Amino acid sequence: MGKRQEVLATPVPDYAERRRLIEAEPLPENIGALIDAAAAEAGDALLWDFFESGETITYEGMRRGVNGLAAELLAAGITKGTHVGVMLPNIAAMPLTWLAIGRIGAVMAPINVSYRERELAHVVDLAELTWIVAHRDCLPVIFAARDSGQIDIALSHIIVVGGAEPGMIAWEELASRPREVFASPEPVGHDDLLNIQFTSGTSGFPKGCMLTQRYWIGAGKVNALRDGRDYRRILASTPFFYMDPQWLLLMTIFQRGTLYVAARQSTSRFMEWVRRYRIQFCLLPWVLHNQPDHPDDADNEIIRSNVYGVPRDLHAKLEARYDLNAREAFGMTELGPAMFMPIERSDMVGSGSCGVPCPFRECRIVDDEGRALAAGETGELLVRGPGIMLGYYNNPEATAEVFTDGWFRTGDLFRTDRDGNFYIVGRKKDMIRRSAENIAAREVESVLNAIALVAEAAVIGVPDALRGEEVKAYVKLKDGFGRSDETVRAIIAGAGQGLAPFKVPRFYAFVEEFPRTASLKIAKPQLSAGMADLRAGSFDRVENRWIQG
Repeated sequence: MGKRQEVLATPVPDYAERRRLIEAEPLPENIGALIDAAAAEAGDALLWDFFESGETITYEGMRRGVNGLAAELLAAGITKGTHVGVMLPNIAAMPLTWLAIGRIGAVMAPINVSYRERELAHVVDLAELTWIVAHRDCLPVIFAARDSGQIDIALSHIIVVGGAEPGMIAWEELASRPREVFASPEPVGHDDLLNIQFTSGTSGFPKGCMLTQRYWIGAGKVNALRDGRDYRRILASTPFFYMDPQWLLLMTIFQRGTLYVAARQSTSRFMEWVRRYRIQFCLLPWVLHNQPDHPDDADNEIIRSNVYGVPRDLHAKLEARYDLNAREAFGMTELGPAMFMPIERSDMVGSGSCGVPCPFRECRIVDDEGRALAAGETGELLVRGPGIMLGYYNNPEATAEVFTDGWFRTGDLFRTDRDGNFYIVGRKKDMIRRSAENIAAREVESVLNAIALVAEAAVIGVPDALRGEEVKAYVKLKDGFGRSDETVRAIIAGAGQGLAPFKVPRFYAFVEEFPRTASLKIAKPQLSAGMADLRAGSFDRVENRWIQG
C-alpha cells in the first residue's frame, strides 16, 4: 500500500458531519482572540520559519511581538479603521504587521513589491491609504510617486523595514518592544474590515475587495479543518501580498502547526523544500510534471496538496509520481474558499471536478436570466455565505454588478453532475493566469494603448508548460510605423514603464486590422482561431527573436 492510500485508510467523520461541526462551533471574535487562544495552547511551538532569511518565531513570541507592534502603531496614530498600505516581500515583518493591524482594528491593503508608480498610485488613491509600511527596496518607487504628485503620503506616515530615511519611522524600532497585553481602545468584531485586498478582476485596473475579520478567520478555519486531518507542517511559497500565504498562516494557527515560508516561488526547488521541511500540506503547482524525474520524488510526507486547474490526464500521473493526494479546490479573493474536493474522494482524481461547496458556502448555477439549471447544464456560478466580501471599496457600480440578492456572480461558467460535484467549464473573465499571478488583459491593453506608436492593442494568454500561460500582445501600429526589432523594443520599453515585470507581454504580433464583433469590439477568439501554435509569427521578448510560423 502506497503512502497516499495509507493516508486515506485513516478513518475520519464523513464530510457532511465535518461541515456540520465546523459551522456549529463559534468563530473566535477577532484576529486577536485567535492569536491569544493559539499562543495559550501552543506556547513555545514554532509558528513560522522564513527558511531563506532564517527568521523564526514561536506562538508566544508572535503574540507578544504583535501586541508590542500594535501598541506602537497605535501610539504613532494608526487607529481602528486607518487604512495602511503594506509593501513588503516575504519576510516576517509582513505577517507581524498584518496581525498587529488586525489587533487594532485597522485595515491593511497589501501592495505588490514590483509595482511601478502608476500601479502604486492606483492602490493608494482607491483604497484611501494614509500610511504605508514598506521595505527599503520599495522606497524609490514611493519617492517617485510622491515627487510626481501621484500619491500624497507624508514622510512621517511611511514606516520602513530595512533602513528608514530621515523623517520616516523605522519599523524595527516599533517592533523592538514586545508586550504581554494589548487591548484595542475600540472593540473589534467579525464585521470590521481587515483587508482591502486588490484583485485584478477582469475589467481593467485592480479592484479593492473589502474583506472582514470574519472572512479571514473563517477562511483559516475552513482550510484547516474541512478534511478532518492534522496538517502540522505547511508550505507557503507565493508572495504574502497575495491571498494564499495569508490564509495559509491562519490555517496553520488553527492547526497549531508551523508555516514554512519561501522568499519566492520556485518550481525547480519546490519538492526540495517539501522534503527538507517534511511538508504535510501545500499548494502544489501542477507544472511540476515538467521537472526532470528525481529519485526522491515520492519521498515526501504530504498528506494533502491543493491543485488548481490540473489537466485531467495529468492528475493521476502527478499523484503516482509523487505518491501524494492531490485534490482540486476553487476560491476567489471575493469569496475565500468556495469549493474543495474532500481528500477521501480518490475516485474523483482526473475528473476535472472542483468538488463540493465548502463550509459556510452555498453554490448554484444559473442561466443568463438567473434561473437555476439542472445537472449537466452550463451556466454562471453564484456563491453566497457569511464572510464573503462586503463589496469593492469605493466602487459601488462594480459591487452592484456582481451581487444579486446576496449571491455573488463569479463570472465563471460551471456545471454539476448528478452527485452534486461542480466542474468549471470556462471563464467569462478576460483573465490571464501566469504562474501565481492573475493578469487582467484590459489593464495591460490600457498601458500598451498609451504608447505613442500603438494605435490599438489586444492581449490574450498563450499556453505555457512552465507558467500555465504567458501574455501575448497583438498590436496595430499607427501610420508611419512598421514591424521591426526597433518597434518591438520601443513597445516593450513602454510596457515596462507602466507595468510590473510579470505583466509585460512576452510575445508580440502585429495586425493591419483587428477582427470586430457586431458592437465593434475586438473579436479576440478570431485572433487565434486555427493557430496550432499561438507563438508562431510573434516576437519572443525572453528569447529575443522572431518565431517562425
